[in-house]
Amino acid sequence: MEIDAKVTAAAGSSSLAPGFRFHPTDEELVRYYLRRKICGKPFRFDAISDIDIYKVEPWDLPGKSRLKSRDLEWYFFSYLDKKYGNGARTNRATDGGYWKTTGKDRAVYHRTKVVGMKKTLVYHSGRAPRGERTNWVMHEYRLIDEELEKAGILQDAFVLCRVFRKSGSGPKNGEKYGAPFVEEEWDDDELVMVPKDEYADEHQISDDAYLDENDLEEVCHSNHIYVYPVPWLCNICFMICIIYDRFYFCTFTAQNV
Repeated sequence: MEIDAKVTAAAGSSSLAPGFRFHPTDEELVRYYLRRKICGKPFRFDAISDIDIYKVEPWDLPGKSRLKSRDLEWYFFSYLDKKYGNGARTNRATDGGYWKTTGKDRAVYHRTKVVGMKKTLVYHSGRAPRGERTNWVMHEYRLIDEELEKAGILQDAFVLCRVFRKSGSGPKNGEKYGAPFVEEEWDDDELVMVPKDEYADEHQISDDAYLDENDLEEVCHSNHIYVYPVPWLCNICFMICIIYDRFYFCTFTAQNV
């Protein structure tokens, strides 16, 4: 499918090792990333692109993401394009369709305080009201901050958007959007292997390294060592030796103890 090819091509080979993902919580998105963006503060890790998200088709968004990976979710800062000048309604129509709000806005909390709002939108191809619903979903986050409001800082200058594509129609609670592991992508990674024979030659242990029960008793008495046997499985016994308040672990075969 052409759209799938665009998403895959945009991701390319992942720049992060398997398991490393950018997956902030709603609270972190609002209180750290969006708040710092609105206040003009820098980020320790600049992971979110600035785009006019409602001018771009959803399948073209992965190519505009700052993080290049095969994860199926992408994050963006965007301006809000007002539909009627100074009105409250936002223009969310692209050339090929539009983003339609679904459900009610949900509050984002920091401890017990509301710090933002989360709006869920679904992309419809075509023109309203006869657009065709797709599996592209967006969470649009808006900041609510009393301190910034009192300081006269415009809070709706930016919104933060999380975009992902569901695997099918209907609710997908708990669905994961991380990239599946593809072993072939990491075949070129260099591994340092130590040959078994070479390792054994470098770490040979002579017969003098083992103690029998007489040697153990002599060492203990001469160095004031207290020995506590610890029962274990198989035919091995472990002992804890205490020397000047330090612990040492010794192993002996059962026949020698």
